[in-house]
Amino acid sequence: MSTKIKSPTYPESVEDGVIAKWVVKEGQDAKQDDVIAEIETDKVVIEVVAPNDGTLTKIIKDEGEVVISGELIAEFESGEIALENKKNETKKPNKTSKKLESNTKKKVTKKRTSKSKREEKRVPMSRIRKTVADRLVNVQQETAMLTTFNEVDMFPIMQLREKEGDEFHKKNDIKLGFMGFFVTASVRALDKFPQINASIDGQDIVYHGYKDIGVAVSTERGLVVPIIRDADLLSIAEIEKEISNYANDAHKGKLSIESMQGGTFTISNGGIFGSLLSTPILNAPQTAILGMHKIEKRAVVENDKIVIKPMMYLALSYDHRMIDGKEAVSFLVDLKESLESPDLLL
Repeated sequence: MSTKIKSPTYPESVEDGVIAKWVVKEGQDAKQDDVIAEIETDKVVIEVVAPNDGTLTKIIKDEGEVVISGELIAEFESGEIALENKKNETKKPNKTSKKLESNTKKKVTKKRTSKSKREEKRVPMSRIRKTVADRLVNVQQETAMLTTFNEVDMFPIMQLREKEGDEFHKKNDIKLGFMGFFVTASVRALDKFPQINASIDGQDIVYHGYKDIGVAVSTERGLVVPIIRDADLLSIAEIEKEISNYANDAHKGKLSIESMQGGTFTISNGGIFGSLLSTPILNAPQTAILGMHKIEKRAVVENDKIVIKPMMYLALSYDHRMIDGKEAVSFLVDLKESLESPDLLL
């Protein structure tokens, strides 16, 4: 039975998508619910699955083509999957073919090492990457962005994790990470400085009576920012679970568009890649973003003595149209004080 394969119905905020990849090629078999294609929108990658066991008989929309919601992209013939090709593929090559293959590989190797290649590869920018790039450029042009810095002594949190980590894991079935502390400390500081949790809409300032915290996650396709809704109502354990689930979905390309919409404040952790200091760019229309960085042992003065401490630089980028320097600095100081007294957060 022939079946028409159509692109999924997109959410209202998504106009179209691009065929990013045909996982199953024309003429190949697929089992029911196997992913046969990936459609990339400006926010997420949507998977198209096989309706039944059968064969992808015709590809109508090639990779790189734009497709709108519900558009015909392929034809699929339902029926028994032919296993003959798979059986042939699994046959082991004989010794002679192995030897010939080995000799061939060696001769190629020789040619490649004798000359250095000066190749170039041109590929179209992914839809997600292009959207991120456009938004970052717009933010730079349309906001009065400044960044202020502070540093936090991470020893109290590290000591608490070592002391309470096992018990926390047994009780909550999740590891006690750093991000839970930063989200919790941030929402407490946002209570005192509501303008940092606000956004600008045209000529209006929108003060949000809730705290939806975006946590930036880097994937192969680009940066995505899933949102922890009502973070001020969640425990550290609940925050850690949400972050873990979002991170897993992001790396599998399964984040829903709804999970990335909205947000009142964003936290980005460049420290996981080794960044010592950076100026994070605003996630418009939000008016502030917090940047975490690498924890590094440094010599610091404590009670007039030089001691070694695991320190982290914090960066708060903010829109100066909405937030004054005094408020930005005070927010960071409040955050620092909370993080250096983690017992109160936990």
